[in-house]
Amino acid sequence: MKEAKVLFQKLKIVSLLDLALILPTSYNNTTLSSKITIGKVNTFEAKVEEVNSVNGKLRITFWLPQFHKQLSSMLFRVTPYHYQLFTVGSKHFIQGRVEEYKGFLQMNQPKSLKQIGEIIPKYSTAIKQSSIRSLIECYINEKNLYAEGLNQYEVNTILGLHYPKNIQQIEEYDQEVLKFIEAFNHMKKLKGKREDFPAIEALNGELHSFVKALPFELTKEQQAVIYEVQQDLKQKEKATKRLIIGDVGSGKTMVILASAVMAYPSKSILMAPTSLLALQLYEEAQKHLPQHIKTALVMQGSSEGDYLEADFIIGTHALLFKEDLPKASLVMVDEQHRFGTKQRALLEAMMANEERKPHYLQFSATPIPRTQAMMQSELIDVSLITSTPFKKDITSRIISKEDFPELLESIKEEIAQEHQVLIVYPLVEESKEIPYQSIDEGRGFWEKRFENVYVTHGKDKNKEEVLQEFRDKGNILLATTVVEVGISLPRLTLIVIVGAERLGLATLHQLRGRVGRLGLKSYCYLFTNDKNNKRLQSFTQTMSGFEIAKLDLMFRKSGDILDGTIQSGMQFKWLNLAKDEHIVKVAKERVKML
Repeated sequence: MKEAKVLFQKLKIVSLLDLALILPTSYNNTTLSSKITIGKVNTFEAKVEEVNSVNGKLRITFWLPQFHKQLSSMLFRVTPYHYQLFTVGSKHFIQGRVEEYKGFLQMNQPKSLKQIGEIIPKYSTAIKQSSIRSLIECYINEKNLYAEGLNQYEVNTILGLHYPKNIQQIEEYDQEVLKFIEAFNHMKKLKGKREDFPAIEALNGELHSFVKALPFELTKEQQAVIYEVQQDLKQKEKATKRLIIGDVGSGKTMVILASAVMAYPSKSILMAPTSLLALQLYEEAQKHLPQHIKTALVMQGSSEGDYLEADFIIGTHALLFKEDLPKASLVMVDEQHRFGTKQRALLEAMMANEERKPHYLQFSATPIPRTQAMMQSELIDVSLITSTPFKKDITSRIISKEDFPELLESIKEEIAQEHQVLIVYPLVEESKEIPYQSIDEGRGFWEKRFENVYVTHGKDKNKEEVLQEFRDKGNILLATTVVEVGISLPRLTLIVIVGAERLGLATLHQLRGRVGRLGLKSYCYLFTNDKNNKRLQSFTQTMSGFEIAKLDLMFRKSGDILDGTIQSGMQFKWLNLAKDEHIVKVAKERVKML
């Protein structure tokens, strides 16, 4: 038992189905061949007719009674054992690759088998063949597989691959079954990891008057997600854990504000990754929340309102350093993947009351394929907002050096209409490795030709102030992908992404999401030396972040999942997250029934 535990650790196995899915990489088939297949390994019954020693090699002529044919063999590495084994008149079961030369059958270096009639699986793992075989034989049986929740067809498929009775079981297995077992196994493990705690209190704040007073109508998806959150917050026996994933500009802010309204008269807290985002959310809260809900902003160095008295506290990670932070029954984290797990857990822990925990909502603007969301929902409830409050009118185009004069004209036109332009460079300083200009090389060109050109990048300590000043006064912003997430620039209508093929589709989509925030006609230019890039071409064909997440998976061959906590540890051998939504759906239903 102890030894098995060590082997499981080496193989990173945590469930029986993990072991069941370590399938043989090849088989040694010792069943007699029913026909002679040239170029393949065959197994024959054979009798030695003649033996000759030639220059240290051994030439043997066999008779194959089943086929009434002769077969000649040559042994190159000869030992005394071979002379004892292959004597004239001796009978054998020989195995080896059969070739044909001038009408004669040949099998070089034949093996004489002690036993026949078996198909022996071979595994490629970090442990010895004998060890993996003994683990499989000990644990992978009908009884255990049924106990895991598999049906008869699935059990037979797995057993047929580990203990094949005939070659058909190996050659004709149903790959869809392996996809299903992989999805089912993954979701079972996630479900096992989920820990639920009682909530500090049920939250039943009145929502109707807030929604009615909004100067616009919420989209159907916003309404549906708010309703899901409302059902969550009403529970006292279980603190909610929900992740809300909304495409760029899908209106997640309204879900955040509605949640704060539903929490009232109890307190709620929202943590944002940058002071710019926190300030933006605070401005929205001031604009749309009812006046009786007091709001405060907590940031390093500058704050607004009295957070000790506030009903809704918005802040950056500066919140984590406030020892007198009031207890809140609802904790929200915006752009959750930009905080470390410890930071997120710390805020939740600060609000906890012994065994009772706050209701906890996380928000993310990084769309993932629906398939992945369905899987993740075994660990944490997931809501998707796939539509936007207004249709964005963005033209996406791939451009190269020859299109530069035309690009310059477009930039001048947008600035003349008091619109803004963003140019994203791949790096700050010149580099011999990358065949594109850096910000340092390009800025002189723009500053000479245009007024109000602003520059920022990841290492810039003042980037948030620069972005804020640009929002109010700027014409052109030169930046790296620092602007990927968050800031709302209502007048931004044109973005140029230099060296676009170097970025993932998800990042390109986040960048494109910066333009056209208020429905203005906008443009996204992908500047590249590789105009025929299929990935970029597919990107220009869709505006849906969820479709793009699917494409990203397809171009990354599905197994190499995107970064970020909610995607980690999801690499699959058979399951294709971009295409196998129906399989995951069935697996999810089965997990529910367990």
